[in-house]
Amino acid sequence: MKMRNGFRAVAALAIAGTLSVALSGCTHYDTTKPSAARKSPAAADATSGGARSVGAFGTVDCRHAKCVALTFDAGPSANSPRLLDILKDKKVPATFFLLGRNHIAKHPDLVKRMAREGHELASHTWDHKILTDIGDAQIRDEFRRTDDAVEKLTGKRPTLMRPPQGRTNDHVGALAKKEGLAQILWDVTCKDYTTDDSALIQKRAVAQTRRDSIILLHDIYKGTVPAVPGIIDALKQKGFVFVTVPQLLAPGKAEPGKVYKP
Repeated sequence: MKMRNGFRAVAALAIAGTLSVALSGCTHYDTTKPSAARKSPAAADATSGGARSVGAFGTVDCRHAKCVALTFDAGPSANSPRLLDILKDKKVPATFFLLGRNHIAKHPDLVKRMAREGHELASHTWDHKILTDIGDAQIRDEFRRTDDAVEKLTGKRPTLMRPPQGRTNDHVGALAKKEGLAQILWDVTCKDYTTDDSALIQKRAVAQTRRDSIILLHDIYKGTVPAVPGIIDALKQKGFVFVTVPQLLAPGKAEPGKVYKP
C-alpha cells in the first residue's frame, strides 16, 4: 500500500528527527508526567468529589496500581480486527491514535468497534503531516478533519492527539488547545516501523516498560499485532495493569494544549 510504504519511510526517522529538532533549538515545549497529572489541583478536586476512573475495563487507580498504557498509531488497518480480538480476549484496553486518510475513512466499522469495545479513540491527524512544518490553517485542518470523522462515527469527539513523529512545539500546542486537544507522547518505542520480527518487538517493549509507561506501537505493520499477546502476558507477569491514557492520568484530566510524556 502506497501510504503504508511512505509512512514506514518517514517513521524510521521519527526518533532521530525529533532529537535533531530539539537539539537544534528550533522547538520548545514543556511536558507533564502522568504522576504529575494525578497530583494536579484538578485531580484533587475530582478526588474530593468522589470521581474515579471508570471504563468498560473496570476501575483502576493508578496512584496505587502499577499502570501502563498500550497505544497504537496510524490505524485502523486490515490488521486491526485481529488486534481487537486479542485485546478483548486479554481484557486489555488500548488508546488508538487514528489516522484520517485511508484509515478512518477506509475502515469506519473498525472505528465504531473500537469505541463500542471500550477503547479510547484519539487523533494522529488526517494526513500525517509534520505539524511544525506547516501553516496554522493546515494544522487546524489536520486536527478538525480527524476529530469530525471520529465524532460522526462514534458520537464522541477526541480530546487527545499525537503529533506525527512526536514533532511539536509551543505554537502547535496553542492551536491544539483551541481545538480542545491534549498531546500525548511516549517513552517506550518498539521501532516496529523498522522490523516485522514480532519476537524482537515484544522484547523491546518488555525491556523498556516501567510504571506509567506509554508504549508506542503501530497496528499497520504485520509484525506488530502478533507481538501483542506476548507483550501483554509478560507485562502482566511483572505486575503491570493496562489502562487507557485517560485512566493513566486519573483522577487528573488531560488539559488541552499540554504535552504529556512519562
